[in-house]
Amino acid sequence: MDKIYLKDVEIFGNHGVFKEEKVLGQKFIFDIELSLDLSKAGKENDLTASVHYGELCHEIEKICVEECFDLIETLGEKVSEHILYKYRMVKEVKVKVKKPWAPIGRHLKYAAIEVNRKWSESYLSIGSNIGDKEANLNKAVKMIDELDGVFVEKVSTFIKTEPWGFLDQEEFLNGALKIKTILSPKELMEKLLEIELKMKRKREMRWGPRIIDIDIIFFDDLISDDEYCILPHPRMEERSFVLEPLNEIAPNKLHPILKKRVFKLLEEVNK
Repeated sequence: MDKIYLKDVEIFGNHGVFKEEKVLGQKFIFDIELSLDLSKAGKENDLTASVHYGELCHEIEKICVEECFDLIETLGEKVSEHILYKYRMVKEVKVKVKKPWAPIGRHLKYAAIEVNRKWSESYLSIGSNIGDKEANLNKAVKMIDELDGVFVEKVSTFIKTEPWGFLDQEEFLNGALKIKTILSPKELMEKLLEIELKMKRKREMRWGPRIIDIDIIFFDDLISDDEYCILPHPRMEERSFVLEPLNEIAPNKLHPILKKRVFKLLEEVNK
């Protein structure tokens, strides 16, 4: 991945835990590293295909002077979020914030934090079999797209499917989404569970009826056995109601454990 660097950008701001830091202010020094594809900009001499680092410096300064934060961790987070939101061609950003005048009563060159943030690609499965199923799914998609740090790239058509696990219930309407997010898998799962709660999802029976069900199927190529968010989603390869809409938007997505593409998994489950 190509890089753009901004080194030792000095900006005066009023950040810190102590009252004097917010009143008197002090110098902060930023190191910024952007990861992006610069081939088009380089070959065509096209600034619009890159990041105008002069403008970016002024934007960082605006963030630094318009608000006061207790922590430079928060300052670094705000700068990284701004860069990823505004400059969508940036895939990953590294922000180091150095505080050379940190009031700790000892001689030091600087105190510093560094945050690394990036856009991740995730695929979600959504389903409903209570009430207006299509309206439920559309509402969930809208709520997901409105989450901070998330935007929906693709939505499959919605398909009718038979219940799985517990059969004595209404048929489901299922779909799949491709999203980009700067959230971690755990953060994303927390947000999705909040959406289910806001939509009045009740967890009364395993595999039972639900107004909305949202699952993370893939998150980049991450493999995790964290009970809170197992990745890829367990047993997804056995479920046509997951694979069929997923195949519509990502047929060539490779399962990182099984090493099979989605279209092949769908073929196998339909045999």
